[in-house]
Amino acid sequence: MSLEEQELDELKSKLGRDPTPTELQIVAAEWSEHCSYKSSKRHLKMLPMDGPLVIDEKGYDSGVLDVGDGYVVTAHIESHNHPSAVEPYGGAATGVGGVIRDILSAGTRPIAIFDGLRFGNIEKDLQSRWLFKNAVTGISDYGNCLGIPTVGGEVEFDDCYENYALVDVAALGFGKKENLIKNHAKKDDVVVLMGGSTGRDGIGGSQFASDSLESEDRSAVQIPDPFIEKLIIEAVLAARNEGLIHAMKDLGGGGLSCAISETADALEIGIEMDVDKVHTRESNMHPDEIMVSESQERMLIVTSQEKLQKLNEICEKFCIGCSVIGHVKFDNHVHIKQNENTVANLPADIVANATLLDLPSKEPSYLQTIENEKEFAPIDNHSDVLMKLIASPNIASKIWVYGQYDHEVGIRTVVKPGADASLLRLDNGKYLSAKIDGNPKHCYINPREGAIGCFEEACRNVVCTGARPIGMLDHLQFGNPKDPEIFWTFLETLKGLTDFAKYLEIPCVGGKVSLYNETPAGPIKPTPVIGVIGLADQKPSIPQTVSENDCLMVVGDTKNEMGGSEYFEYVHKLIGGKCPAVNFLDSKKNMTSVLEMINNNLVKSVHDCSKGGLAIAISEMCMTSQIGCDVSLDEVPGEKLDVDRVLFSESHSRYLLAFEKNNLSKIEEILKKNNISFKQIGRFCNQKIQFTSNSKPIAELDVDKTREIWLNSLPDLVLRGKKPNS
Repeated sequence: MSLEEQELDELKSKLGRDPTPTELQIVAAEWSEHCSYKSSKRHLKMLPMDGPLVIDEKGYDSGVLDVGDGYVVTAHIESHNHPSAVEPYGGAATGVGGVIRDILSAGTRPIAIFDGLRFGNIEKDLQSRWLFKNAVTGISDYGNCLGIPTVGGEVEFDDCYENYALVDVAALGFGKKENLIKNHAKKDDVVVLMGGSTGRDGIGGSQFASDSLESEDRSAVQIPDPFIEKLIIEAVLAARNEGLIHAMKDLGGGGLSCAISETADALEIGIEMDVDKVHTRESNMHPDEIMVSESQERMLIVTSQEKLQKLNEICEKFCIGCSVIGHVKFDNHVHIKQNENTVANLPADIVANATLLDLPSKEPSYLQTIENEKEFAPIDNHSDVLMKLIASPNIASKIWVYGQYDHEVGIRTVVKPGADASLLRLDNGKYLSAKIDGNPKHCYINPREGAIGCFEEACRNVVCTGARPIGMLDHLQFGNPKDPEIFWTFLETLKGLTDFAKYLEIPCVGGKVSLYNETPAGPIKPTPVIGVIGLADQKPSIPQTVSENDCLMVVGDTKNEMGGSEYFEYVHKLIGGKCPAVNFLDSKKNMTSVLEMINNNLVKSVHDCSKGGLAIAISEMCMTSQIGCDVSLDEVPGEKLDVDRVLFSESHSRYLLAFEKNNLSKIEEILKKNNISFKQIGRFCNQKIQFTSNSKPIAELDVDKTREIWLNSLPDLVLRGKKPNS
């Protein structure tokens, strides 16, 4: 039980008595960090959460954006880190299931899944390979069984995640505005538990996720069943269409304890329920176990007596459990009974609102010297270094991952995984783009600038598909918040995201905070993951096939910002240097200009520069189109730098444009009009990727051979992995 001594004293004081054993379990679940956000909630309010497209209703577990013509998009992001580190297949699979139900609870159909995955060094750590391989399989199996496409994500490896896993899952939903659930309750309404049976799996899961991972507590890991989830989706949408749902909430962290108390608190009602009415899959379950079990694939629904029969018929049609476990009262209490015996009776607002903490913060001492660069020997062969980076786990193609996902089911997918961002077709003729991004290397060196960079990169990726950003999701992952230095990095991250969101007028429509991401080896690096949603009013003209003699242009300046770069860390083993920083004005101007060029059909392909820098971005464009390119590094805009810094700097706000030569004057007109830094740096040709400086060759790669290495490096490495002996 996770209640601290002062919290127990506070609970006793508020109740005016000693709590019962069941009440202690209920409050421990709801007051856990995982459910109550007691360390972060007061600070999250600084994020801008309103906007002309934002629809805000009480009790929603996902953000809602109005995309016009009577349609809405819903979005949410979640994590399942501790469970995935213990049992990666089930932990990752149930992470998918949970975020899907968050989308469903607003009354919208889930249409897309995104996964952000982070593991230890798979080149040297057998355990990390095993965790990676099984987490991917869990996501694949669950999403594919649901018939919901997994259309995007990211994968990253870093020593700080040794013997651990970060599994972030985001989802999008789509539906008619008129079908949104308007959470409310009326006198004599009944409370129904729909879906899978309640078991002993996942007991104490929220408390387990609210502490450092010290042991493999497998009882806290939930068991996935995607087939029940698929039936729940169809049953809920059928009930929605019949107007049978007054209010709805999924059962996630804390199980019934949190679902009941949060529903009662949000609707300002009371709920009386009987644990003996809950359909269980194990005999002799104690009331405490029933209340805090986090068994998956369950939804809590409030409906009327008159609508109950029709709801039961729908559940019978889809062969899923449906139990009336309680009824609505108006005393604002959560009253839990076992038959006629009361086991818990608590004010809903006390349970659902833990006292928020005001934790101390202090700048980490390591930051005082982190930006100092160390000397290293000059590079003799840039071709070898470039090939080494292309084959590295963080840069190599992730087709081994997304190739296991069904990303076309549902016939909405227009731009598939592997591009900058995914693009989905909507029923109103518009197109939805989405991407999630993170960069713990940058965030470790400068938490504020690193977080802004993650946000800006996600925006860039969405812009590369021809969509304008309309909303963002943030998932903030850190170590122990009671360490002032760790909490300082959290606050700096949040301040950076807030500043950039306000400047670009992109509202935060949802998010998640995951703390206590630590192992006996220590805390993870600050790992914010940012999701950006974009909207295009018409089908963008890109991507098109790049052809011989097409021109290559770079938009944006390359700067001497090497800190946290793959080049510094992977090639030179150097953790440090100046972290790339976003110039807000340049960022906005560059985005606007690139969108204008796409909308005017002036470009054939657009790609952002990010991990690995300019050399990697150009190589990716060439490998994707299977064409070579002659590039002059002398023409790259920005300050005069050494060749390796021009090649591998990860400065933000940069885009690569491929276009036909006859469009050059129109492109230049737009860029000059907006006072943008740009330069044509090359042209596409034959089968060689060639970089020159001062008319001298710097690096040369064969496209076909490079592409083969790029595609095969990750699977060759991962498939050697197996679970280590205990």
